[in-house]
Amino acid sequence: MPWGYVVGRWYGNRKVRPILALHGWLDNMGTWNTLIPLLPEHIGILCIDLPGHGLSPKLPRGIVYHAVDYVCVILRIMEEYQWQKVSILAHSMSSMISFIFASLYPDRLDMLISIDIVKTRYRPPSAQIEHIRNNIEKYLIEDDRLQLANQMEPPSYTREQLMQLMFEGTNRSVTIENCSHILERNITKSTKYPDKYYFSRDGRVKYYFEFTTSPPFAAELARRIHDVPYCVIKGSQSNFIDEQSDEVIEILKSKNPHFELHEIEGTHHVHLNNPQAVAAVLCTFINRHRPPMIETWSLREDMEEDEEREEEQVEVKSEKNIKSKKRKSKL
Repeated sequence: MPWGYVVGRWYGNRKVRPILALHGWLDNMGTWNTLIPLLPEHIGILCIDLPGHGLSPKLPRGIVYHAVDYVCVILRIMEEYQWQKVSILAHSMSSMISFIFASLYPDRLDMLISIDIVKTRYRPPSAQIEHIRNNIEKYLIEDDRLQLANQMEPPSYTREQLMQLMFEGTNRSVTIENCSHILERNITKSTKYPDKYYFSRDGRVKYYFEFTTSPPFAAELARRIHDVPYCVIKGSQSNFIDEQSDEVIEILKSKNPHFELHEIEGTHHVHLNNPQAVAAVLCTFINRHRPPMIETWSLREDMEEDEEREEEQVEVKSEKNIKSKKRKSKL
């Protein structure tokens, strides 16, 4: 990135363009740990920690986090790997970001999987004004704290305390036993207390600026997403996809023959807590829209095989020539 870099991990097949996996707000790529081993093996998964999350560096001081920045991250990754199209697996905040990306660049997206969010958020005007003002004020406090980060260590906790804090902080969406998947990349060992850790993600991310829309705006965004294989998974115990999402869902259904909506038993983090049920849906969807192709063979392998065949043919011809010469000599 122009300001630094993002950290990621590429799982599985590296011979074809992978699915780009993007996590939710305050999470990191650990959110996919339980699901990835269950997905089709013919296609790789490139997971990243978005700026300010996990092990990716923080943005410079004085810079606010905005949903548009994360849209730009997708474009820059595509540029880095020279992808003409992208396949996206997203959860929560990243599902909103991917909804925006899909409406802006429908021709550059060949598959979108969204976990438990299907549209951007909208609030009544008065609530939105208050939200923006509150975010600005709290962002400034966190920005000042960042300046003191090298001089003063943040509050630290035991692992058990951190697990409980995360469990409660996600409204009990992530089960206690699965909290470690996300915590592992969000904490740093304390230098003052040997058995304690502190949160190392960027506190300013808590007050990032969403791409807020209105119902008519969200409806227009949905109309621009056409002919894109689009699968939405809703957690049965979650209210992130509610009646406010109905209009967008109906538009997507009418405009897009490849749109699917599935409800699976679970919370907002249904993909982390109930990966088997989610994988059962996603494997069918991925195999239908990005099946194993001949392109899974690398060019290098093809060249090596061609060279081996040529060598074999040369050897056969040489043997025949030798035998022919021997026969002629006998005559």
